[in-house]
Amino acid sequence: MTGASKTLVLGIGNILWADEAFGVRALEAFHARYEMDDSVTVLDGCTQGLYLVQFVEACDQLLIFDAIDYGLAPGELRLIRDAAVPRFTGAKKMSLHQTGFQEVLSAADLLGRYPKRLALIGVQPQDLEDWGGPLTPPVRAAIGSACETARAVLEEWGVTCRERIGAAAPLLSHDLDLCAYERRNPTLTVE
Repeated sequence: MTGASKTLVLGIGNILWADEAFGVRALEAFHARYEMDDSVTVLDGCTQGLYLVQFVEACDQLLIFDAIDYGLAPGELRLIRDAAVPRFTGAKKMSLHQTGFQEVLSAADLLGRYPKRLALIGVQPQDLEDWGGPLTPPVRAAIGSACETARAVLEEWGVTCRERIGAAAPLLSHDLDLCAYERRNPTLTVE
């Protein structure tokens, strides 16, 4: 292969289930904070399941933000790498029909196009049952550290993360970004 390695930065989770939204919200914050060259794709994977295989198999390096039930204190972050990642993806399936991210990685592997480098930045959720609810305070507080961890991993992989000057194009629209989504709840303070 010639040129820069293709890197995918992926946030996965369901924004409608409290801390299950961590992956998407951490990705939003990372995108707002940093810009990278064209060899990097920043993607809100939400709950797209097997649809994500095409993106995973197209990358050489994959960094994932997700809520993971490690059995730790709420808001605690863990960085998992390479072969250990499939064992730790996904805190909760919304239904028996939902495809977990383990299946996405398995499909990419079966297709012979598994990323050479893989990192998962996971947070221990506090609440996954509050439908329509916001991130809990300990999980929200972990977003900044998750962004810094992602920057360090990417730079270790040879990806330059530059502090963004000016506003980034939003990853989510239709009032689904963190500020607009949580603004509907007047008891929350949105940064």
